[in-house]
Amino acid sequence: METRPILDQTSDVPLYRQLYAQLSQQIHSGKLARGERLPATRELAGLLGLNRTTVSAAYEMLEAEGLIMGHVGKGSYVTAEPASAGQGVDWSTLLDRGAPGVHGVGPARQVISFATSRPSRALFPLDEFRASCEAVLARHDLADILQLGSPAGYEPLRRYLLEDARLQNLAGPGDDLIITNGCQQALDLIGRVLLRPGDTVAVEDPVYTGLKALLVGMGSQLTGIPVTSEGIDVGQLQRVFERERPRFLVVTSNFQNPTGATLPAASRRVLLDAARAAGVPVIENDAYGELRYFGAPLPSLKQLDESGGAVLLRSFSKVSFPGLRVGWAVGPKPLIDRLRLAKEAADLHTDQLSQAVLLEFAESGRLEAHRARVLGAGAERLAATLDALSDSLPTGARWTRPEGGMNVWVRLPEPLDAGELLPRAHREGVAYLPGRYFAVSRHEPGALRLSFAGLLPEEIREGIAILGRIVLGELESAAQNLEPAPAMV
Repeated sequence: METRPILDQTSDVPLYRQLYAQLSQQIHSGKLARGERLPATRELAGLLGLNRTTVSAAYEMLEAEGLIMGHVGKGSYVTAEPASAGQGVDWSTLLDRGAPGVHGVGPARQVISFATSRPSRALFPLDEFRASCEAVLARHDLADILQLGSPAGYEPLRRYLLEDARLQNLAGPGDDLIITNGCQQALDLIGRVLLRPGDTVAVEDPVYTGLKALLVGMGSQLTGIPVTSEGIDVGQLQRVFERERPRFLVVTSNFQNPTGATLPAASRRVLLDAARAAGVPVIENDAYGELRYFGAPLPSLKQLDESGGAVLLRSFSKVSFPGLRVGWAVGPKPLIDRLRLAKEAADLHTDQLSQAVLLEFAESGRLEAHRARVLGAGAERLAATLDALSDSLPTGARWTRPEGGMNVWVRLPEPLDAGELLPRAHREGVAYLPGRYFAVSRHEPGALRLSFAGLLPEEIREGIAILGRIVLGELESAAQNLEPAPAMV
């Protein structure tokens, strides 16, 4: 091999994907020529200081794309031709193929996937949804719904949401509301309005990957505040406010993604007091708040805020249909006015037909009936997850015990690395996201996220049982490797 791959152990990108990307680039550039033999997996693992399964996973991806071919007893050989100069744009070389992703290893196959935090499609009330669509399509003002609309949102839905927010004390006299393409776009618009490259933003650590990618892409410097079993560490947050003076804080008050942690009421008040004293806006991302299966609900940060410094983000995505992409932001009117201008520049407005259908779905009572079914199913699936973890994971493993949401955060016993185990887990039919995807400044090698809401209880139990067998086997292997070698005589 002409050029030895250089891997970044601290990167969010898994090592096998880094290795795959670099070998792929060498093949496309011609540095690895057609017919050239690649080092054996054991040899390359020793050269790079990797687990052999990591190299095997990278080779599987290369073979799946037709870049190399493995021959039993002979090794793996390059089969692809390099990209030729003068033959047009070589997009595979121009684009960063090593960008973070959440996809499996090698060819597509059926797996029990804990990797995506989304509701179960099996729970979608399709007949009720069709009835809502038919009601909207029969309306006399359908042509207006299909016409260009306001960047602030479909006005009947916007009024409905704002009135409901005022009834819940989520919106005061100085507040307004804008409808967005889910919470993700609301975060994007806030970043566009408030941030300049180099600004510091305080976030949870670990943090939702979509927020992390969004803010880093805007050129922000992220300051991570550790998340404990009771949410963001408000003691450290106060110190960060004093030392870093972040442009704003983004916090998930209920069932945080990825940990599932919820911020206690007392901590919510401490957080708001600290933010008010420092003059730091608080962006409350409450996408999971309506998915409480057990225990009593807590007042939101927006409800507790008396200074006008909090902005609340919510969405229909987690409790109804994520594909419709309808969320909203409630906050001080000057901010909402600026968000409206930014949204108009970005996409004019959120799809009005989706908004009208969701309004009909809500006003007809179908949304509340569906939410009751979702909560019942969520409670069953969360209980199955926690029971399966207790039954299947070995001593030394730890995990959060949320009362709602979609995610559980697992910490495997040392010295296991959840990222290194992922290729084997995928081969045995299970997928999850390692903790490195969510890390800001504190990488926990043994951490992983299990998203349970989209799976049936029996799938959850089977998947965690497979994961438990893998973890136990790796622990036994690690223990054997640590045994001292016999003396040489």
